[in-house]
Amino acid sequence: MNWKNFPVLVIYKKDFFMALDKFDLAILRFLQGHARASLQEISAEVGLSSTPCWNRIKRLEKEGVIQGYITRINPDAVGLHDTVILQLTLESHSDETLYDFGKALRQIPEVLEAYLVSGEYDYFLRIAVQDTRDYERLLRERLYKIPGIRHSKSNFVLRCLKESPLPIPKPEPKARARPARS
Repeated sequence: MNWKNFPVLVIYKKDFFMALDKFDLAILRFLQGHARASLQEISAEVGLSSTPCWNRIKRLEKEGVIQGYITRINPDAVGLHDTVILQLTLESHSDETLYDFGKALRQIPEVLEAYLVSGEYDYFLRIAVQDTRDYERLLRERLYKIPGIRHSKSNFVLRCLKESPLPIPKPEPKARARPARS
């Protein structure tokens, strides 16, 4: 077995395994912070020539490891000054209720993220609004019109203390051979 090509990370994804080696992980780490980098810049950073690097990027996209490329926008610059974390509990947990709730959330652009969670609440939602009045409007006109909501609790974000990319693992450094003593 050629240990040099052994995968650093193996992902199980719906009926198949996908191995990510040190080059794949290096590409992912670099792209998280430099999504607009040219192929030449990516290749130079990860130590591959352009064609193998391009083929890896395309494979990572095809397999869903790279899900897309986005532009981060300052919410204040577009008038969305407040972020709200909304915790929700539903009346029912049937498949139909969960499906309908998810479908309704997808129709509300102010809901940026929605997580089905364990614990006291069923969902955590991250919501972007202009201010408290805008949030009240959103609650009355959109969120509270979704059938099946039993209880909710809102928390306004005062300040974001940390926002970071995924901590993609780095391969362990290879042990250096010690020189033989005479």
